Amino acid sequence: MPWLDGHDGYLPDAAVQPAVVAEAFATLEQLYPGRIFLGLGSGEALNEQVATGQWPNWQERWDRLIEAITVIRGLWTGQDLAFSGKYYNVKAKLYDPPARPIPLLTAANGKKSMGLAGQHGDGLVTDPKSWMQHKSEWEGAARAAGKNPADMPVLVEQYVVVGDRQAANEAAEFWRFGPKAFKSLYNVPSPVEIQRNAAADTPLDEVLTSWVVGSDPAIHIRKMHDLFDSGVSIINIHSGQPDQARVIDFYAEHVLPAFKRPA
Repeated sequence: MPWLDGHDGYLPDAAVQPAVVAEAFATLEQLYPGRIFLGLGSGEALNEQVATGQWPNWQERWDRLIEAITVIRGLWTGQDLAFSGKYYNVKAKLYDPPARPIPLLTAANGKKSMGLAGQHGDGLVTDPKSWMQHKSEWEGAARAAGKNPADMPVLVEQYVVVGDRQAANEAAEFWRFGPKAFKSLYNVPSPVEIQRNAAADTPLDEVLTSWVVGSDPAIHIRKMHDLFDSGVSIINIHSGQPDQARVIDFYAEHVLPAFKRPA
């Protein structure tokens, strides 16, 4: 395990320290070389406020995130790091740093955050709708920072249901908060309140608008091709339904073989 010496910071919870994150992912890279990436975002009150007691405004959260990225990358070099920022003070060295750069993907869903993600990340984590709407902001910011967007991984999360409309409606009840998750509900710390607001404001048809629903492999394959053709490089299939095994088996047998690379 890589050894980190001398980390320090302003926040009381060590789990949120970027130095600790840098150490943890350096360890994972040693265990699974070449298979690790780190995804970072500006957070949700459901997680951050509950864990730390703090929920700053959007700009401060992004300022903290940018400082954290600077610290993590600095420690991954294996050099002595002396960083003094507005939110973090770190004087430390990471022994046994990663042998290769670990991709650092930034998460974003809005127009402004997509630009910041392109500027500061090695890649992007987002949803299909945000990608289609704001990919130009991400690509433009990446180019302005001297990077080539074509070389940067883009990960999107695609909800799917293997079954009929009834199965989709049942699944959508569990994920009713989805359409407004990054518009307003990210500011709500209570899961009970999130679900109550979503049930009152979001009809099932709106939840299912971007989902792939059906038992015909062709519609699932077509959606994946559309995403890949748009520039997406990694698709995270999110099974919305309780029967996870059905989705896994369906994709293994009928969908993934359509994307198998020739030997």
